[in-house]
Amino acid sequence: MGIAWLFPGQGSQSVGMGKELAARYPTAARVFEEANDALGFDLRALCFDGPKEELDRTANTQPALLATSLAALRAAQEAGAIGEPAIVLGHSLGEFTAIVAASALTLADALGLVRTRGELMQAADSNGGMAAVLGLDADVVARTIVGTAVVVANDNAPGQVVISGPRDELERASGALKNAGAKRVVTLRTSAAFHSPAMREVAPRLREAMSLLTFSPLRYKLVANVDAKVHEHARELPALLEKQVWSPVQWVASVRRAEGDGASVFVEFGPGNVLTGLVKRILPDSKTGNVADETTLRQSLPLLEESA
Repeated sequence: MGIAWLFPGQGSQSVGMGKELAARYPTAARVFEEANDALGFDLRALCFDGPKEELDRTANTQPALLATSLAALRAAQEAGAIGEPAIVLGHSLGEFTAIVAASALTLADALGLVRTRGELMQAADSNGGMAAVLGLDADVVARTIVGTAVVVANDNAPGQVVISGPRDELERASGALKNAGAKRVVTLRTSAAFHSPAMREVAPRLREAMSLLTFSPLRYKLVANVDAKVHEHARELPALLEKQVWSPVQWVASVRRAEGDGASVFVEFGPGNVLTGLVKRILPDSKTGNVADETTLRQSLPLLEESA
């Protein structure tokens, strides 16, 4: 029974995340200590105590989620014999966490990289936003928004698609999507039009930042957001991560690809359980779990150990 490790992206953050696991598991606490040293500020305090407004700043959210998700994985590894995954995947920012989990980037290098990524994304587009479209599949959404400056940003699950673009165009697209049968179109709490052409200007500087890093061999196979294909070679990662910032996250196809590559159990490491909820909609018969705190760790440990 193969297991896939999942790592969440922006939007899953909350004040207090990681605090309980860091108090109980030294390996989780060490992740936050390393993060503070790598970044030169108290990321641990920001995760544990807020304030929320600072945690929600993209440049802070991205390293905070990476550290918290990796701490959750380390806590689970300390708590039991959880074995190794058949495959790893992360949603947007979570893809960087997956790469750290697969030993292709060090924690310190990844934290610096996503801090830079967050700063660049935050500065790139002040007029853009994102919205979740509920009740329509991605192909219908894509057809309906033709002629607007809005694009599909995330194909998250059947009936749940995220669009991205200028705020005024999002309003126009929202009306068209409701006329096409969308149950709801919900504006998301984001600071820019992520995973859209507005982020293309970020790509060269992100490429430059990655050129200074050493990518080690991938210990585990990775399903990439941009193409929903399995990748096993670290040399492919910089180009994939550069393209990811302005391309749609193909989450539905990625989860199905992981299943096709042997995964029947999906466990999410990090705050919340957004990804496991999406997996259940994509693959209703799959087994899922999440590790966000001590309660969810204990609930998921038998599943993790069963897959070892």
